[in-house]
Parts: sequence; C-alpha cells; structure tokens
Amino acid sequence: MDKVSFFNREYDYIKNDKYRENAKILVNLLPDYFFSIPASSTGKYHPQFALGEAGLVRHTKVAVKIAHELLQNNTIGNIFTSNEKDLIIISLMLHDGLKSGLEKEKYTRVDHPLLVAQYIKDNSDKLTLTKDEIDFIASCIESHMGEWNKDFNGNEVLPLPKGKYQKFVHMCDFLASKKFLDVHFKDNDIIE
Repeated sequence: MDKVSFFNREYDYIKNDKYRENAKILVNLLPDYFFSIPASSTGKYHPQFALGEAGLVRHTKVAVKIAHELLQNNTIGNIFTSNEKDLIIISLMLHDGLKSGLEKEKYTRVDHPLLVAQYIKDNSDKLTLTKDEIDFIASCIESHMGEWNKDFNGNEVLPLPKGKYQKFVHMCDFLASKKFLDVHFKDNDIIE
C-alpha cells in the first residue's frame, strides 16, 4: 500500500519543503488500518462521507481542507506564521492516526490523541524536525478532542485545548465531524 499517496493534494498545502517531507514520513508510519476504517466505529459521530471504507481518511482530508481554507483567509489566518500554518496542517493530517490504537482494536481509543502524540515523539529519529516543531504538532494533537476529553467513567484523560494553535486544530476537527456537512469525494479526494 502506498500510504503517502493518499494525501498528495494535502501535501501541496504545506509550503515549507522540510515540513512537507516530514509529513510524508509521518503518514507512511501510520498503521495500515488508518487507511481503511471509518471515522466512527459506531457511525454515530461523523457525517455520511466519513463512514465506510476509508472514512477516516476522508474525515482527515475534510479537517485539513477546512484548516487550509481558514488559514488562507486573511481575517483568520493572518494570526499564524507560514510555518505555524504548515505545522497545523501536519497536526490535522495525523490527529486520528492511531484512532483504534497502535494495533487495531474494535473501537476508538479514548486516549488516541495521546497515543499519536507519543508515537510521533517516539519516531523523532526518523524526522528532520526540531524538538520544538515536534512538540508543537504533538500538543495540537493531544488536545484535538476539545471538551470530549473524558473516558467512559467520567475521568479526564485528555487535555483541553489552550491557546490559538490547539483551539484552531480542535475547531477544524470538530467542524469536519458535523453531520450537516455534505462533502463530495471522487477516489477519496474532495471534489472542488
């Protein structure tokens, strides 16, 4: 499976060559199941386009597309530097990368944001990113669930988003999961 090719269009949103190459390395490190499972293991929490085979890929593409559109808007995007925009895009590309765990489990792991963040850190030797860049991506991913940060027993297991980067990543993921969205795809690419 050519994992990297799933996000060919999305890599073009990343301006910094170093970041684009690291995004490809990180996508290639994702488990095979990421590219075939639906965004919601129960079908309750995501729109129709994110269900079924490769639904998680389509959900991820919509979150990245929302970020790209907002970051290109001067009213919204001008509070971020070009490198920050690139790192936000990478964060969204990877935010659900271990949604069903390191090894595929039946249901979504509540702690999947922490798993992905740690996985990126654990593979830092394969990257040319600085510790600060890796920490930026990891912190955006760790808090992407926003207020849905508790396990089934009501224990807080994930951090709440703080600051503009984490809140922006959460907002894009949140919007991409709304059932009222009707995004159309052809071969798992968004139809413009």
